[in-house]
Amino acid sequence: MNNNKTRILVEGGIMIALAYVLSMIKVYEMPNGGSVTAVSMLPILIFATRWGAKPGIFVAGTYGLLQLLLGPKFSAHPASIILDYILGFGVLGLAGIFGKDYIKSLSGGILTMFARFSFSVISGIVAYNVDFVGSLIYNATYMVPEMVLTVIAYSLVFKPLQKINASIANR
Repeated sequence: MNNNKTRILVEGGIMIALAYVLSMIKVYEMPNGGSVTAVSMLPILIFATRWGAKPGIFVAGTYGLLQLLLGPKFSAHPASIILDYILGFGVLGLAGIFGKDYIKSLSGGILTMFARFSFSVISGIVAYNVDFVGSLIYNATYMVPEMVLTVIAYSLVFKPLQKINASIANR
């Protein structure tokens, strides 16, 4: 395994662990699943932006499976498992296709978080038999604040991360 692959693998594991720990810090938790966390999507978005979509999807999907296996279980419905966990978290890895500059990476993060929100809305309709408006409102109550907090946090850490990435690249 070459040095870059090792670095990607190690950083991916660290970001999954960091995201999982942040997901355990809940600002607000919904009664039937979903919560506002301490920006738990941020490490996954940072990883995807840094390394690209392919490693990003792998890490995001792995994180989703970890959430399914270790997190609170709100549904055993196959559609919920696929939509909320595998696709819902996996789509965050697509942030890596948007670029590394601030506007492109932030836009990618917002779009992929919105895609995750969309998968949750669809899951509410399919797995929980909730109408579109009900699923939209329920999921918006925790996903929108989570997305706003993540965008703010991403904006705060972007410049320092760019400096760290530059210093690592110069080694």
